[in-house]
Amino acid sequence: MKFFVDTAEVADIRSLVELGMVDGVTTNPSLIAKSGRKMSEVIAEICAITPGPVSAEVTATDFDGMLAEGRYLREIAPNVCVKVPLTEAGLRTCKALAEDGTLVNVTLCFSPGQAILAAKAGAAFISPFVGRLDDIGQDGMELIADIVQIYANYPQFKTEVLVASIRHPIHLIQSAKLGAHVATLPPNVIRQLLNHPLTDKGLAAFLADWKKTGQSIL
Repeated sequence: MKFFVDTAEVADIRSLVELGMVDGVTTNPSLIAKSGRKMSEVIAEICAITPGPVSAEVTATDFDGMLAEGRYLREIAPNVCVKVPLTEAGLRTCKALAEDGTLVNVTLCFSPGQAILAAKAGAAFISPFVGRLDDIGQDGMELIADIVQIYANYPQFKTEVLVASIRHPIHLIQSAKLGAHVATLPPNVIRQLLNHPLTDKGLAAFLADWKKTGQSIL
């Protein structure tokens, strides 16, 4: 399973790259706004840190505007993946950009039917939002299971399931069990995966026993 980092904070991305946990990055206008920097500068810096796909989202809502912004964003770096919303204009933009060889991430997916449309439009990634479905009392994991099963039925679909709006490690584990291709994770969730009280307890016991020997490895 591929891990994308869902942030625009360069320092977090660098530290997770060093840990070997970054296969790509996803951003959105909200994350860019939090950084307080110009979008093109942030995207360029992130693309230089990781060779994997870096999602940069359009802000226009009409086809002509999305297409123009998508073409601008893809020129920032070779590994830019243009992110478009799952609307009619977004799917038209996806099709046009994909036919030019541009990676496209179709975002804000909340139903299996929408995921089918994105795959037919040539999306490289579909981003179903599990946390937001949980927020309204639906089971986001059911959506992931449905999309994974549908895509598996049709080998001509090359779209990868990129699980988004992940709130905690259980979302990630469930997505991996269902066979999702990618998970985009906030940095804190990736670090939460490291933690287990028995790991800490075991390490403390090993170190205490080693100290009693009076030895040093070096």
